[in-house]
This record gives sequence, structure tokens and C-alpha cells, in this order.
Amino acid sequence: MSKSIALSLVLAASLGLAACTGGHENAANNAANVAENASNAADNAMNAALNAADNAANAASNVTNNATNAL
Repeated sequence: MSKSIALSLVLAASLGLAACTGGHENAANNAANVAENASNAADNAMNAALNAADNAANAASNVTNNATNAL
């Protein structure tokens, strides 16, 4: 009987360690992926804003050039 109890305790401890190890690694990887995705989203938003500003400047320049050419 004591062997079965000892075996059960060893099995439980082994499963507990295996579960803790994998869970922390997955959580760390998930957190790193979330941070990378947030950084990429911020970069994309900044690029979109810069492109919009460039497009507005180009449109204004085109209007000025068209008005000059019409004269």
C-alpha cells in the first residue's frame, strides 16, 4: 500500500512540474506575441498617418500646379 501511495505522489508531482513548465513558456510566448503585434499595429498606424499626410500635401501641390498651369 505504501508503494502505491508513493507512486501516486511521484506521478502527481511529475505531472505538476510538467504542467507548470509548459504553461509558463506558453504564457511568455503569448505575451511576447501580443507585444509584437501591438508594436506592429502602432507602426502600421504611424505609417498610415504619414501616408495620409503625404497624400494631402501632394493633393495641395497638385491643386497649386493645376491653378498655375491654367493661367
